[in-house]
Amino acid sequence: MALDPARTVAELRELRELTGDDNGAQRVAWTDTWERARGWLREKVASTGAVEEIDAAGNQWFTLEGGSAEASLVDADQKRPPVVRRAAAGKALLIGGHLDSVPNGGWLDGCLNVIAGVEVLRRIAEDGPPPVPVRLVNWADEEGARFGRSLFGSSAAGGSMRDQDELAKLNDRDGVSLPDAVGRYGVSLDRALDARSQLENAGAYLELHIEQGPVLESMDIPLGVVLGTFGVERSRVTFRGQAAHAGSTPMDKRRDALAGAAWLALEIRAIATQQGGVCTMGGVVTKPGIVTSVVETAECLLDQRNLDAGKLAAMLDAAKEASESAARKENVDVEWERIWNIEPILFDDTLIGLADEAIREVSGTSHRLPSGPLHDAAEVSRAGVPTVMLFVQSLRGLSHTKLEDTKPEHLELSVAALDTLASKTLNWLA
Repeated sequence: MALDPARTVAELRELRELTGDDNGAQRVAWTDTWERARGWLREKVASTGAVEEIDAAGNQWFTLEGGSAEASLVDADQKRPPVVRRAAAGKALLIGGHLDSVPNGGWLDGCLNVIAGVEVLRRIAEDGPPPVPVRLVNWADEEGARFGRSLFGSSAAGGSMRDQDELAKLNDRDGVSLPDAVGRYGVSLDRALDARSQLENAGAYLELHIEQGPVLESMDIPLGVVLGTFGVERSRVTFRGQAAHAGSTPMDKRRDALAGAAWLALEIRAIATQQGGVCTMGGVVTKPGIVTSVVETAECLLDQRNLDAGKLAAMLDAAKEASESAARKENVDVEWERIWNIEPILFDDTLIGLADEAIREVSGTSHRLPSGPLHDAAEVSRAGVPTVMLFVQSLRGLSHTKLEDTKPEHLELSVAALDTLASKTLNWLA
């Protein structure tokens, strides 16, 4: 069976009709709509003969077994005769993504990875047993849209999930607990880490994703290679001043906590620019929160990201210094609390090179760039599996909205690039 990238685009539209509405995609994990999407995927993969398994964390796997003795490997450029090599002892090629979406999400985020992987799986299956096992994975709850815990399935498989006690306390907006919600789909927090066995035989992991940003479009380039995912420092910064009457307190006598927060919100822009990262003041809650009172406390949520660990640490230090300077200016106090952090994840150099070759063969030009958003690929890489991602251009840089879009011809190129990379990686593993 020849690769048919146009079929991937058609199937993405089919999934949109099945699991979306006028507001966008509605495949929130641990819901009936998400389960409908998993059943739809099962039907699409059936013709390949791949064996399905749902692991202890709810991840959906489809496995094509590799040749037991010898396998014919065709060079990725298809210009030389097949090379017969003895199959490697079980190091599997993994291709993955996620079908779950945010509420009112886009039609490509996550699911492009999986549906493109289905097409690659079809092509490989038609060519005969691959030299090593090939596995397609649909990770469970990458988005964390319902309970706020992103990368659920991949962190369980990668072995980094260590927050089961905290997860057990989470409830959605309707009061349903996370353990009850995942339990409906056969998942227990006590056993979720059993999913680690799925990566024991992994030789490489490939993930295709829309960029979700404006870089490739601004360069008029359809495809790029991802160098890694940003490290993240997420902090709660609280400025404490003094509540006072808004009418009777002179401006030079005020201890306005919000003024301190405002200084920091402006300073983080220069900090991000200096270190080549990004900083976001994502929320400010003030108390007493009334128009007739000077703000006594301003609680801020700060997100800082960088691909370089040293620069990320410098950004954090600079923000703390800026907050202390702002506090002195406004005669207030400031406190810091780390909410969450993750180190930068750099992808495999060999796979980055193969991905760059694959993109150039398919589209003529390539670009290397980091990923600001986190992805399941980061958890797989943290687990020690050689990993790489491909990005395809996002129109207007939009994602997590029904306006999310990519040109059909670029989607087709991305499927072809993933398939070419899969061929190169199979040769590398064998």
